[in-house]
Amino acid sequence: MKTSATAKPQTRQRAAVTEPEAAYVVEARSQRSRSRALSIEINGSALRYEPPKANVFARVVHGASPLQLLETERTGVDAVFLSDMAQRMDVSYSYLAETLGISKATAARKLANKDKIDGAAAIALARLLAIAQDMVDDSTSPDAKGFDTAKWLGQWIERPQASLGGRKPAELLDTPTGVSMVIKLLGAIRSGAYQ
Repeated sequence: MKTSATAKPQTRQRAAVTEPEAAYVVEARSQRSRSRALSIEINGSALRYEPPKANVFARVVHGASPLQLLETERTGVDAVFLSDMAQRMDVSYSYLAETLGISKATAARKLANKDKIDGAAAIALARLLAIAQDMVDDSTSPDAKGFDTAKWLGQWIERPQASLGGRKPAELLDTPTGVSMVIKLLGAIRSGAYQ
């Protein structure tokens, strides 16, 4: 960015950036400062989650390249991401893990050992949160400000959806095809194509 001697550079103060806005700041920073400022790193090309930036991680995943997503699927994501999301969605950790196709015992062990969970499951959950947050961000309703998107998502995945054959979205999140169906439904809701 070029600035003259009299013009002030246009930068955001880190403390004033909210989690949704931080995703846009991420794009403007180098990889090195990005990891320091937001605790999200690109190691090689895999994305890494460090708490408690679930919204930021969701935005980074939503805008990541296919190669970054591939590497993240291969390397996995820290189990604490799932724990943070369960808390934010107001559902139990073991329930959310099972919804994503991870057994209770495996999920508990991975969290206790600070190990990684299946990267594809974490990416699916992050994508859902990012799409839901986009819906809120695009809203002109005064109620959108301060809306708890993650909690809404936790409730929404438990509601049967006609376009899913009467199934709950949570029932489909354990397979790639099911995740794709749920993402498509959220996208349709966002665009107004499905009411």
